[in-house]
Amino acid sequence: MSLSVAPVASKEDREAFVRLPWRIYAGDPNWVPPLLFLERRRFSPRHNAFYQHADVQLFLARRNGEVAGRISAQVDDEHNRFHRERTGFFGFFESDDDPEVAAALLGAAEQWLRERGMERVRGPLSFSINEEAGLLVDGFDSPPVILMPYGRPFYPQLIEGRGYAKAQDLFAWRYDWSRIPARAQRIVDELRGAPEVKVRIVDMKRLDQEVRTLLDIYNDAWSENWGFVPATRMEAQRMARDLRLIADPQIISVIEVDGEAAAVALAIPNLNQALRDLDGRLFPLGIVKLLWRVKVRGLKSGRVMLLGVKKKYRSRRYAGLAYLLCDELYLRGKERGYQWAEFSWTLEDNRLINAMIKNINGLHYKTYRIYEKALKR
Repeated sequence: MSLSVAPVASKEDREAFVRLPWRIYAGDPNWVPPLLFLERRRFSPRHNAFYQHADVQLFLARRNGEVAGRISAQVDDEHNRFHRERTGFFGFFESDDDPEVAAALLGAAEQWLRERGMERVRGPLSFSINEEAGLLVDGFDSPPVILMPYGRPFYPQLIEGRGYAKAQDLFAWRYDWSRIPARAQRIVDELRGAPEVKVRIVDMKRLDQEVRTLLDIYNDAWSENWGFVPATRMEAQRMARDLRLIADPQIISVIEVDGEAAAVALAIPNLNQALRDLDGRLFPLGIVKLLWRVKVRGLKSGRVMLLGVKKKYRSRRYAGLAYLLCDELYLRGKERGYQWAEFSWTLEDNRLINAMIKNINGLHYKTYRIYEKALKR
């Protein structure tokens, strides 16, 4: 049977790329169809700030003219500048359960990256470490939360069959609201009584400025983590735009010490809970269902996307700031009617944050894997 892989070169190709998951996951009760209009914007250089510092190529695999798989290849100049390396990436991997299709897709992405001087390939990242990262390898029994990937159980075997090995695992934790341990509570109570420590929620009227504050903490607190790439100004603007649509300001906490933003917990409602049966469409009735579920009935779960403390405040005096953020999440989340949240994601080797989440009774329930492979000349 004839198999070919070709770059996405037309509007029709791009639409086929966007819509392939609807066939791949047909009948899967845990897949959440993304909103089609947002997916189309994702692959538009005019709407996605990632394209401003990256070179991207999308590929489609066809067997006898029918789409059988897809993949992206990308060179992120920000990553290579920050890490002083020549690493390319692949993402948006979807394939039939066919090793030949997967090998052809990965081979096309590898060759494209090799032609651009890349020495290794890593993925899947869709498009970057700051977006959907990793391949689901454990935890297929429940739907993904907002902005987390999903996949078929046979995908790891397809990718490993092409010679890829694990570079890093990412953990997702389920947190059913509970109080922090008594020992940590004493530290939190002391911090709440400290005159220089102030806890506040974000001000949606000053959201652009607030996002700059959040990303300032992010670019400091995460700067030494594996795979970290600083967020750009344009990506900050996109984040502000997206938060205006989905944020619940009551579950976004900022801690200030002597007036300086020192720590942040950014949690967002799990919009996937409201999207599962909309089939990616807002019209004609999807928008009504979505607004009713979000604004009237309310969402019962969320995702903690960021929880971090600036390096200068990781001292004995302020060692409990992370627990203070968790206590704020508990108090505000319970008050708002949330029943549980996912902390995602954390690096497998980040022992401190993983231990803290365990201490507040978080359960490691999903694992995502980032693979890597040397590109031989």
